[in-house]
Amino acid sequence: MEKIKQSSAMGTFYFEDKKELLSQLKTIFSHEKVYDVESRAIIVPHAGYVFSGALAAKGYQCLKKTIKNIFIISPVHYVPIDEVTLCSYDFFKTPLGTIPVNKDIVADIVKHFGAQVSDIPFEKEHAIEVQIPFIQYLYEDVRIIPVLASGNQVEKISNIIKKYYKDEENAFVISTDLSHFHTDVEAKKIDKITAEMIEQQDLSGFQSEQACGSTGLCAAVDFAKANQYSFIRIGLTNSAAVTADKDRVVGYGAWMLQEMTKSEFIKEYFSPFAISVCYKSIAMGLNNKKLDAQVELKVIPPVFDELGASFVTLKTDGSLRGCIGSIIAHRPLIADLINNASAAAFQDPRFAPLTEDEFDNLDISISLLSAPMKIEFSGEQDLLQKIKPFEDGIIIKDGAHQAVYLPSVWEQLPEKVMFLNSLKQKAGLRPDYFSKTFEAYRFSAIHIDG
Repeated sequence: MEKIKQSSAMGTFYFEDKKELLSQLKTIFSHEKVYDVESRAIIVPHAGYVFSGALAAKGYQCLKKTIKNIFIISPVHYVPIDEVTLCSYDFFKTPLGTIPVNKDIVADIVKHFGAQVSDIPFEKEHAIEVQIPFIQYLYEDVRIIPVLASGNQVEKISNIIKKYYKDEENAFVISTDLSHFHTDVEAKKIDKITAEMIEQQDLSGFQSEQACGSTGLCAAVDFAKANQYSFIRIGLTNSAAVTADKDRVVGYGAWMLQEMTKSEFIKEYFSPFAISVCYKSIAMGLNNKKLDAQVELKVIPPVFDELGASFVTLKTDGSLRGCIGSIIAHRPLIADLINNASAAAFQDPRFAPLTEDEFDNLDISISLLSAPMKIEFSGEQDLLQKIKPFEDGIIIKDGAHQAVYLPSVWEQLPEKVMFLNSLKQKAGLRPDYFSKTFEAYRFSAIHIDG
């Protein structure tokens, strides 16, 4: 006899009536896509549809359309568990009908990962059930694998994602809300920190209170980092946007996985936008104005709201006309591009401010920088051995002296010794200088030409 899990979320988290639910889904899926790309892993909220349904739908719009199995990785809100938990149900039922569970994959997870099977934690778990109507609305022939996780199961969930992600017919939905029951101002601060941790792939200091689905979220980020993938922001909001109650809010965020770095993603899909922002910033500067992105730009892709470090390089007639940038990502990329473009045009101390006549003949290029990584070395020769020509950007530091060369500088200085000695001179040091306090960092850069 088939076991069917009846919905415990209908009538509370979404409409119990099929027509009303379909109408609601049609409305929230009618909004324009944030990104016209496909993903096989998304992080989406699981609150009531009136609160977070529109944001969740934007995440689902990125989910690959040809997948056959969707893992829903969820926290537990009602029944404590000590182990990764799956269910024995054959189907989950919502007002839109039933959706089958892939029992073969369930059995495989139990066999290879020591997970337990128990239906009790699933009985009232809305974080699973809220996701199902989205899936039913978009897919006719798909099976789900509901997975409950909590506590110290991050590594196991990460390994589960690693094993089953290899099959391109599999996709993953990480079900989580963000901060809970702070004021609107506090929630925005906390959720901003959480978003930056996800996007910078740095979970040091992460607290479980930052997201109720923290286990799945952290596991997904660990998986992305291990494979040099990235979670790209889709949006951030909270319940106050709907209720206007700013005293006790719940935060929501959505991201999609891309099998490339964030900089590679921006170059592939948003190079013209990034270059246009720089041109607009300089054009405004020629009129003694600063580009206000929220006013002047009709649409800002959410990935540009993520922290980013960039260098903006200007040339006229093939000759350098200005170059200013950021080594460390410390502000949203959109702001970094706007400020660096303006500074390269009007504040580079090597050049006079750009003129209107020069603007018409201006070529702009952008370098998007990765986070610097410290190079450990025993001496100058060891450092030279570890530097990778034409690949590494290099930052050197010693006391108050500091300088940086982008990877593109290797084209002018192709020899390691020449490159390093020139960088020392840029930092105000002698070419033959070295000391025990000398530090070096490497970074990579993705180059975008205008």
